[in-house]
Amino acid sequence: MLERLREPWTDRRAERVLGALACLVLLIIIFMIVFVAIRAWPSFRENGLSWFSAKGNVDAQLSRMVNSGANPTKADYRIGVWPLLYATILTTVMATALGLVFSLLSAIFIVEFAPEGIRRLIVPIVRLLAAVPSVIYGLIGILVLTPFVGNHLISPGRKKSVEFVIQLSGTSLLVAVVVLTIMITPIMIAITVDGLYAIPRSWKEGAVALGVNRWRAMWTVTVRAARPAIMAGAVLATARALGEAIMISMVSGSKGFAPNPADGLTFIFEPIKTLASNIVENSESINAPAMQATLYAMALLLLVGGFVLSLASWIAKQPLKKYGTRA
Repeated sequence: MLERLREPWTDRRAERVLGALACLVLLIIIFMIVFVAIRAWPSFRENGLSWFSAKGNVDAQLSRMVNSGANPTKADYRIGVWPLLYATILTTVMATALGLVFSLLSAIFIVEFAPEGIRRLIVPIVRLLAAVPSVIYGLIGILVLTPFVGNHLISPGRKKSVEFVIQLSGTSLLVAVVVLTIMITPIMIAITVDGLYAIPRSWKEGAVALGVNRWRAMWTVTVRAARPAIMAGAVLATARALGEAIMISMVSGSKGFAPNPADGLTFIFEPIKTLASNIVENSESINAPAMQATLYAMALLLLVGGFVLSLASWIAKQPLKKYGTRA
């Protein structure tokens, strides 16, 4: 029996085992989505499409759900999650855009311009930063960045101008985006560096031989050919930003408020609350049926968002792969 187990697997046997594992993972994911959707249905049923709108103070609506008891009425399910959805989209888009710029420039420096000694030091540090728990970033944000923003960047006049609408204390959209950008950038750097290294150096050397300088050759040849890897890194980083909860809860102010760009620069100092952070903050109240259905509905929205993000990335990468083949 032992000798049979030690025999090398045939291609057919390996194909069947790996195929079975892939199918198992797919079934688990489908089961998870169906389970969450069933639990979320009461919230969508009672609100309809207005679930995605703004219906006043979302924090007050969530508090009412907690106190609704075991037999909630239709009114207890009433909620408009637009402020939370808006804050989620805002932080994710801003952090990913900033992180993409920093990561791309950093990866080009590491691959093309950094001395060998610095490269050997930077690459492990970047991979280590990508694995740091989010609560560590949140701790630094709440103890260092938040007091700095509250005491030095937000003037008394700015605080007074919106004091009847929202209180500005330092926990804000700005701090959330800055810390989130720092969190997701190492992920994009690591994947982009691997993608740039995967492009044959002969492609860039051919451009240099034609008289193009190193920067232009790197940008127009290597970076363009590595766009599928760059996009993959951006998608993974966006998925992490989309589902980040602990850190956002610590540094954002945890207010169901939709920052208004019409407020000018004050806009970035206003507090927010995202879908993921709201799920974490209200997890202790999940035994209340109305709250449970609402939290599952928010979780389902995040799942769907991740799926749409992955699908859009796959569609966008198809023409890029054709470009790489022709190149």
